[in-house]
Amino acid sequence: MLAKTSGSAVYGVNAHLITVEVDVGQGLGFFLVGLPDSAVKESQQRVETAIRHIGYKMPRQKIVVNLAPADVRKEGSAYDLPIALSVLSASGQISTDKLEQYVIMGELALDGKLRPIKGALPIAIEARRNKMKGFILPMENAREAAIVNSLDVIGVDTLGEAIDFITGKTHPEPLQTDTREIFMNTRYDYEADFSDVQGQENIKRALEIAAAGGHNVIMIGPPGAGKTMLAKRLPSILPPLTLHEALETTKIHSVAGKLGQTASLVAMRPYRAPHHTISDAALVGGGGMPQPGEISLAHNGILFLDELPEFKRSALEVMRQPLEERKVIISRARIAVEFPANFMLIASMNPCPCGYYNHPDKECVCGAGVVQRYLNKISGPLLDRIDLHVEVTPVSFDQMTANRKSESSAQIRERVLRAREIQTARFAEQKSVYSNAMMPVQMVKEICGISEGGKTLLKTAMERLGLSARAYDRILRVSRTIADLAGSENIGIEHLAEAIQYRSLDRENWAG
Repeated sequence: MLAKTSGSAVYGVNAHLITVEVDVGQGLGFFLVGLPDSAVKESQQRVETAIRHIGYKMPRQKIVVNLAPADVRKEGSAYDLPIALSVLSASGQISTDKLEQYVIMGELALDGKLRPIKGALPIAIEARRNKMKGFILPMENAREAAIVNSLDVIGVDTLGEAIDFITGKTHPEPLQTDTREIFMNTRYDYEADFSDVQGQENIKRALEIAAAGGHNVIMIGPPGAGKTMLAKRLPSILPPLTLHEALETTKIHSVAGKLGQTASLVAMRPYRAPHHTISDAALVGGGGMPQPGEISLAHNGILFLDELPEFKRSALEVMRQPLEERKVIISRARIAVEFPANFMLIASMNPCPCGYYNHPDKECVCGAGVVQRYLNKISGPLLDRIDLHVEVTPVSFDQMTANRKSESSAQIRERVLRAREIQTARFAEQKSVYSNAMMPVQMVKEICGISEGGKTLLKTAMERLGLSARAYDRILRVSRTIADLAGSENIGIEHLAEAIQYRSLDRENWAG
């Protein structure tokens, strides 16, 4: 007897339906075909034990399980539940006409309980696109899948519960989620706030400019100056995610298995801070069946790289193309997948190995040339993609103990939003440009015009400070953002002067 149902395979951030066919007939043996990996092949033991534990029997006949299309590799343990239900139906132990109406996914424990799966959201989206009636999956993933409307999402805790629903013994209500309500209620729930930071007004100003224009930032300062503390608070002043961005971000975290058991929608901008020992593949994504890396998990949010020179040079170099193209394509012999990677890069570093070069109170003990060699660990092409270089100095005792209340993230965010509104209107006809930082060189020439006085100032600054040619376009982009924050239609000399000071690492004499 033959039974069919549907499962799904996730490639990149998109899902594809897989037909699970089970035939029980004359003979002996269990045969699983359709290009399964080891985890899928091992499902026989889990399925057989789980079926026995809930009071049913594994047929002592020839069982053939086919996962179609047969030329596409299937990975993971989430095919346990559709295989188990199809085996019971094909052997006549349960009678149902619902199997072919639902997408079914779930990993079985030996006692019949269900464990969560990865990629529930993209699978639910694909199920709705294929006009399936619903999606049966572990209860822990149900809230995530319920984001998709017009689809009956049935969360179950055990194989027995799934059987009862399929056979009509129980009639659980499909889980309903008000996606917009969740989105609106949680998109400002940041734990860290700029009001916690005493002093460092110049650094807050630089991060406000970065948030307003979508600029990448590197902070250079001694240990304990507050670089990490400031970076953690940057997401709280960025414009809130749109619903489309939230769904896109949630898909990536769903595929990577990074959503919590009670989570449904990623409504706040992500903040990722990988350790400097991270591998190239973990940073940009990879694996036999490619999985998203940290740069994709930071999509629509912040990627913070603390102690930038300590990262492997090869890991940093693979970020160069994603920083420009806002996506990463990972190619394998049988498949190529594309992951979005539109993130703001925030990096921090000590100015030298000992950490006290240019410190106002402590003396640097690094030898001659050591500071330059330390800085050279970061390649020029990578620094070329960072708009603001900000020097961070330690907070004085008086600033730390002052009773003056610092500006909150909400107050700063209001100014950022006004500047972003100006940019939205400016780039309304552009398909791939949304902020000043994304302007290509030709557009910089058109939009960032400066007066003769501004040209004189910029020429003098470049000659006296020894700024490199690559700093020119960056200064113009940043000055355009500063003008937007000031509500100015034109870039003034004061806007250029402020932008020039954010190119510390381009100065010829910075490292002595």
